Amino acid sequence: MPPPDTHARTMQRAHDSARLVLRGIALNAVLAVVKLVGGIFGHTYALIADAAESMLDILSSTLVWAGFHVAARPPDEDHPYGHGKAEPLAGMAVSLFIFAMAGWVGWHAVHEIITPHQGPAWWTLLVLAGVIATKAALSRKMGTASEEVGSTALGIEALHHWSDALTSAAAFAGISIALWGGKGWETSDDWAALFACVIIAFNGVGMFLKALGDVMDTALPKNFENEVRALALAVPGVKALDKVRMRKSGLSHLVDIQVRVDGDLSVREGHAIAHAVKDALLASAQHAIDDVTVHIEPMR
Repeated sequence: MPPPDTHARTMQRAHDSARLVLRGIALNAVLAVVKLVGGIFGHTYALIADAAESMLDILSSTLVWAGFHVAARPPDEDHPYGHGKAEPLAGMAVSLFIFAMAGWVGWHAVHEIITPHQGPAWWTLLVLAGVIATKAALSRKMGTASEEVGSTALGIEALHHWSDALTSAAAFAGISIALWGGKGWETSDDWAALFACVIIAFNGVGMFLKALGDVMDTALPKNFENEVRALALAVPGVKALDKVRMRKSGLSHLVDIQVRVDGDLSVREGHAIAHAVKDALLASAQHAIDDVTVHIEPMR
């Protein structure tokens, strides 16, 4: 079990990420109302579809928020490696919601295309411009936070908000065409909503594969391994390294490393070197490492 201070850092990262997701939930609630009202009174299905997407975003973001709270729990008897996998699992659930949303919006967009209806109002463009700016800003903020804490779920949330900005931009383009074209072009915003579904589904695939990679313990970037090797080799008494295996567990990493030392050292001295390697990796400020297993091997 990792020392309390390393887990405290992971808990802090999880709680900070959860707070950011909570702000996104509150923002989506406000935007859902604005889009729905704008879509109904502005006669544009693209905005109504956007409102439905924001409502679904609230549910999916709630899953991510819950995932962070579960991931922050310390290791226990049933989960000796901690609860970090809850974070990418929440991300996978969000990607599945995105697929469902793409199908729902696409179905209704086709219905609107084949059903004659009134053209959109010009002021709906102002609503969409505000939505695009807000979503792009939130996506950028979450993307930066994701890189800082190493969170897959937060990165998926950032992509999700960016996808929202793109779909709103598509709706903006569709409504602009409908207003410019006049009679006979009323379905332009519906075609824009249909096009947006392709963007949503495409982003959903990327989000799902990213989260699946974490769940399946995909190899971490080589530069990360090289940095871990450098830290271990800098410990006095370490002659060489053999295997270095690492895997991501939520907001932190678990390291399994084989260290070669002088074969004439006593067991106690070898044990001290192993502890020094572990302490050096856990204390690394630039890496979120929660636990390290060190295997000592004698130099041949």
